[in-house]
Amino acid sequence: MSSTIKGRLANSYLIGEIFGMLFFGVLIDRIGRRAGVVVATAFLILGVALAAAAHGKSELGMFWMMIVARGIAGFGAGGEYPVCATSATEAADETERLRRKRGFLVASTTDFAVDLGFVAAGIIALIVLACYHEKASEGVWRITFGIGFVLPISICFFRVRMINSTQYRKHAIKSQYPYWLIFKRPRVVLLRLRNLPLRTLFINHRRAIKLKPQHRREHRLWIINCFYLPGCLLGGFLMDRIGRKQNMTLGFFLWAIWGFILGGALKPIQSVFPLFIVMYGIFNALGEMGPGVSTFLCSAESFPTPLRGHYLGFAAAVGKAGASIGTEVFTPIQESFESGEKGQQAVFLIGSAFTVVGGVIAWFLIPDMERELESEDVRFKAYLAENGFDIARYGDGELVVNSVHGAELHNKTR
Repeated sequence: MSSTIKGRLANSYLIGEIFGMLFFGVLIDRIGRRAGVVVATAFLILGVALAAAAHGKSELGMFWMMIVARGIAGFGAGGEYPVCATSATEAADETERLRRKRGFLVASTTDFAVDLGFVAAGIIALIVLACYHEKASEGVWRITFGIGFVLPISICFFRVRMINSTQYRKHAIKSQYPYWLIFKRPRVVLLRLRNLPLRTLFINHRRAIKLKPQHRREHRLWIINCFYLPGCLLGGFLMDRIGRKQNMTLGFFLWAIWGFILGGALKPIQSVFPLFIVMYGIFNALGEMGPGVSTFLCSAESFPTPLRGHYLGFAAAVGKAGASIGTEVFTPIQESFESGEKGQQAVFLIGSAFTVVGGVIAWFLIPDMERELESEDVRFKAYLAENGFDIARYGDGELVVNSVHGAELHNKTR
């Protein structure tokens, strides 16, 4: 396989993800959370199935089919970001009891699921590879892709039976979106600009750090990925106890401190393999504890329900594109040093400096939002009404009718 084909295989999934984030962010606000999650799952299943069955008249033809298939799978996987974050946030707003635990619930159903997938993927790949006696074979990647087909199929039954959240049914705008009023509203534009650099800083830093070659074997990589899991759960717990932006800021600064320690003492740490695994694992856990879990919820709670999918998808796409750019920027920086060790140290130190910037941005620019999503929805609806938008098009028809009947009944009993 040529380096060009390798690059296209990697980039096809990334490009698909970015377009999926943007497309499904808009789609779920217009046609509903349930419809969006079902369509995203369908694209993911189709892409994985095509990748596992990739064939061609030549090896190049097979790779091109795989490139297209990975792009389709990436499109569906990208849709999962705004779909799942939005659905989880709104589902955890149904009662006061759920609202008090929203941080932990959203963390455990979004980031924790992603992190668990990282761990499971590493273990499954090792098992399949062991079945082939660690020999490169076509069956390894086909079986691995095929196993990846099982989970989306298994959860499809539950996703079809989902219902749209109460907040969405109350505040959905399914036609004639007043984009001119949305962009005129300073609060929405400001919150959007505040959240974008945080996602980019977080993903850039994590993607830029590359392991030393002898530390990159699969049986070691999945162990490092295991550290994401406790970091994610701890972050969800802290968001409910100390607040969203407080947890994000704490995570950024702890992450930076640990990064400076790793960068400053990288050579002696790498010389003791178990120590390196633990230190690098804690580094990953701190990143997940702070900005990893907080960026989703801070973004979701910052925007009103009719725009939540739009801006979550946009923020996720910018973060993903920034991650790719960051990787391209840090790679030549690392390679510019006379030794790979010095280059890795530089990446840790520069990345940690950027993380300090992220902590400052989180503390001074991210607002403390009310835990109840209805508060921001009411303000946004009032803003639209004041500026001449027809509120009759606001909300799900069935819910609006029930609200009108309830009001009429209330008036009759007075």
